[in-house]
Amino acid sequence: MSMPGEGLAKGLAVTLKTLTKRTTTQQYPDVEPELPPRSRGVIALREENCTVCMLCARECPDWCIYIDSHKEEMQVPGAARARQRNVLDRFDIDFSLCMYCGICVEVCPFDALYWSPEFEYAEYDLKDLLHDKEHLGEWMATVPPPPAHDRHGEPSKEENTAARKAAQPPAPKTPPVAGEPR
Repeated sequence: MSMPGEGLAKGLAVTLKTLTKRTTTQQYPDVEPELPPRSRGVIALREENCTVCMLCARECPDWCIYIDSHKEEMQVPGAARARQRNVLDRFDIDFSLCMYCGICVEVCPFDALYWSPEFEYAEYDLKDLLHDKEHLGEWMATVPPPPAHDRHGEPSKEENTAARKAAQPPAPKTPPVAGEPR
């Protein structure tokens, strides 16, 4: 059988114990949080790498990426006819819809999208969370460099072929046999 007020006494004991401990809470606006090195914050765009392939917009589960483009004719020196290339007119991400899954960054074959660790981009109006290509390009300055290659890990395919070519001895030259054409 429990005594009346036993729960109250236990609750007060917890409160008193907590009052004597130092707090470990960081006061956010005054103290900057220590984030992991490659943490996700906002998506940045490197506009010159975008070829308007639309993979990011098609793979986005929230459909929060809006892309518009037009084709431009360009002359290639030595080519018989003009070539066409896509020119990016609009690249917007609606961060009010984005769920920060990172699929767009992963599927981009041309390294046009990156994760930036910046997380302080709150707005007073929901409409201001639609970031255009200029605003997304400004976030590129905050993108950290990629981590260094692990020198004890597996070498890349490019390093393997270059090392093999360097390790191969040159083919021996055989002297021409009399009577054979050179």
